[in-house]
Amino acid sequence: MRLTLTEFVTLDGVVQGPGMPEEDTSGGFTQGGWSFPYADEDFGRLVTGWFEEADAFLLGRRTYEIFAGHWPRVTDPADPIASRLNSLPKYVASQTLTTAEWANTTILSGDVPARVAELKKRPGREIGISGSAELAQSLLAEGLIDEVRLLVHPVVLGAGKKLFPENGAPLAMRLLRTATTASGIVLQVYEPAGAPEYGAFPAPE
Repeated sequence: MRLTLTEFVTLDGVVQGPGMPEEDTSGGFTQGGWSFPYADEDFGRLVTGWFEEADAFLLGRRTYEIFAGHWPRVTDPADPIASRLNSLPKYVASQTLTTAEWANTTILSGDVPARVAELKKRPGREIGISGSAELAQSLLAEGLIDEVRLLVHPVVLGAGKKLFPENGAPLAMRLLRTATTASGIVLQVYEPAGAPEYGAFPAPE
């Protein structure tokens, strides 16, 4: 299976707490819920389409706990996101969780990149990661993520956790496609392209 990453991100690279004010207040973050004003029909179609392509989901512990507190309560079988999240296999990367009550959930502990590499060998289409920035950083560094989907929102926060932190692993990306929504979100879809290349523009004679 391919491993895909979907992230909601601001213009200044913040990925923390997009969904609601109390989603992630770690580090004193007070600007949660910044993606809500931009969630139009175009946005919904993009996200729903990706959920329909997934045969399993991989989440970091914090994102898993947020999802597990919400989606099991959405019981409408016609809901395109809840129906898949509640029924398909879910894997949560954690060194601290010992039990996971959300149906069809398996805890990945120990050498998480190695366990994810094994999951990718199974038959199927995609294992989808949503959010889970710290997990995504480690898997990008290990070369395990096949596609990165950034939904860049037209807002600048000035503070918050970032997907690509300072001193992170250098990585080149190859742009696959782009799209825009009526609310101003820019979709950028990339595939990792190995180490960056460097050069210099010639000096004028």
